[in-house]
Amino acid sequence: MPLIEPGRKAPAFALKDQSGKTHRLSQYTGRPVILYFYPKDDTPGCTKEACAFQAGRPKFKPSKAAVLGVSILDEASKARFAKKYGLGFPLLSDPDHEAAEKYGVWQEKSQYGRTYMGIVRRSLVGVGRADLMSAQMCSAARGSGQAPTSTAKTNTVRSSCQPSTPSGPGPSAAARSR
Repeated sequence: MPLIEPGRKAPAFALKDQSGKTHRLSQYTGRPVILYFYPKDDTPGCTKEACAFQAGRPKFKPSKAAVLGVSILDEASKARFAKKYGLGFPLLSDPDHEAAEKYGVWQEKSQYGRTYMGIVRRSLVGVGRADLMSAQMCSAARGSGQAPTSTAKTNTVRSSCQPSTPSGPGPSAAARSR
């Protein structure tokens, strides 16, 4: 399945976080949602990304944006990861990669000549009704987790993350220099 397209209805999910609490996308209706998918807890790139979102949380408060991280590892792994790095937002477990498939981030990957299926690192920023995703692909690991903003009249997303494709380079030089 291809990556979710901007303006497409966001697929529903019900996933447990590091504390065993179930989170449903519908619980966030009416507020911005930053849903980011990452391959594995406590690895260098995924840690950098999670810490960037944690550092950006004060910027998200005015818009009441919810940050939700998703990977296929279990709740216990998420609890260790959140505790180790002081992450104060839900890390959701998607062990059957059902949500990852719905959002198009469960893809074939290749490393050291080995091909396998896994999560590609992507962030989706949804504004307004949580069930209508105005998606923008970005990588907090490269873009430092900048806060999205919205305009009430247009209900659109503006972010310092630059749109990228699965093989895209990430943020522009101007965005990286901030």
